[in-house]
Amino acid sequence: MGLLLHDYQTTVKSRATLAGIGVHSGKTVTVHFLPADADTGIVFHLSNGGDVREFRALVAEVGATDLCTMLGDPAGEHIGTVEHLMATVFGLGIDNLIIEIDGSEVPILDGSAMAFIEAFDQAGIETLAVKRRYIRVVKPVRVEAGASWAEFRPYDGTRFEVEIDFESPAIGRQQFASDINPDIFRRDIARARTFGFMKDVERLWAAGYALGSSLENSLVIGDDNRVINVGGLRYPNEFARHKTLDAMGDLALAGARFIGCFRSYRGGHRMNASALRRLLSDHTAFEIVETRRRERGRVAEMIAVSRPVYAPWVI
Repeated sequence: MGLLLHDYQTTVKSRATLAGIGVHSGKTVTVHFLPADADTGIVFHLSNGGDVREFRALVAEVGATDLCTMLGDPAGEHIGTVEHLMATVFGLGIDNLIIEIDGSEVPILDGSAMAFIEAFDQAGIETLAVKRRYIRVVKPVRVEAGASWAEFRPYDGTRFEVEIDFESPAIGRQQFASDINPDIFRRDIARARTFGFMKDVERLWAAGYALGSSLENSLVIGDDNRVINVGGLRYPNEFARHKTLDAMGDLALAGARFIGCFRSYRGGHRMNASALRRLLSDHTAFEIVETRRRERGRVAEMIAVSRPVYAPWVI
């Protein structure tokens, strides 16, 4: 039996724009989303005065994973907090996109992926006449760090199984596990917000982080271990769902969609990037596949295709 996967690459039909503040910088930033040709991938164009610096959305470009996922040089030109935008690109199945940005951090908006979805819905998604290639996991790959671990396993679809475990009773031990498609992403993952602890705020501010964080864009757990946001949680396990959102964004930096199951326990941006690098550096752990020609509406049969040396997933 084959997979129900999209055969062809996609891009947006028209330009869309979003503006907001960076959760760490506190600075206002504007982002434009533009159509791109097949095989372009996801590319950021950072405007700095009259200069434009290009960043490809690939794990090889990741420069830091401390409190967000950052492309470029943390001490120089970079684009931070790309994970929620990249999760939306992954979740909606967008393969090619030019992202023009006039600041060093993607806006946090309400802390979830909903505003990005609305922007892409406004722009529309167009199917291109070039086959989409997938990274199919063919053997398990695992990374560990203390009690934390993350792994890829072969699976007949694209699935995430993310478990978290916090001492705070407001979170505790939670799991979210699901196959991923655009409908599931919209319904079950996209509205989950980033979160943090009030007790960490002063330390983060002193280090120059979370300068744009507020109850408008973050779930905040108070000193009494209660969520202090008016309205409470959007999902009973919103924390685990947001960690899944983050993982989707980090794994979108593979350079192609993957077929397999990603599992993690007490993971985060660093662990996600480490697992992805481990997978892509072991060429016996995956193969590049695309769908055969098939009748419309039938399940896809995947065939292995050649792996060009210039391909973004070769690291």
